[in-house]
Amino acid sequence: MSTCDRILVVGVVGLLFSAGVAWAGANLGQPASDAEVKAWDISIGPDGAGLPVGGGTAKDGAAVYQAKCLSCHGERAVGGKGLAGKLAGGIGTLGNEKPVKTVGSYWPHATTLFDYVRRAMPFDAPLSLTDEGVYAVSAYILWLNDGIVAEDQMLNAETLRAVKMPNRDGFISYWPPKE
Repeated sequence: MSTCDRILVVGVVGLLFSAGVAWAGANLGQPASDAEVKAWDISIGPDGAGLPVGGGTAKDGAAVYQAKCLSCHGERAVGGKGLAGKLAGGIGTLGNEKPVKTVGSYWPHATTLFDYVRRAMPFDAPLSLTDEGVYAVSAYILWLNDGIVAEDQMLNAETLRAVKMPNRDGFISYWPPKE
């Protein structure tokens, strides 16, 4: 067996061992408790179903953004270091040769912003923001996008549903799903 083959075999065995250890801690084959299901059942659909109680304004969100988002997404959400892209700008560019796809220019639903920020941001601490913090930073990002919401507008479950995104008609919607 060549050295290359030995390295490959050791790598595969190590990968399989790691996967087995990870699976062993996942309680596979055991029913999930109601608490476990509830902890992961945080999806927010385009219609806003499931939005939590709470609220925040862009003014409130500026502080959250400075503390939790600035280092990756840059000043005023126009792009940061590494993989973190622009969140603001680009409205009206989708028909151009080089469209700028941001929350404001591309996303059809403001509720998607809340859902994504809530479950995945900040990158180094997902699920760490309070619902008020998520509403506030969502309002701030929408305000940075040519004032989709006003700086002092309270964003909450009711008002977030009512936000009309610039590209809301840019997609074919299959929501709600037909049964």
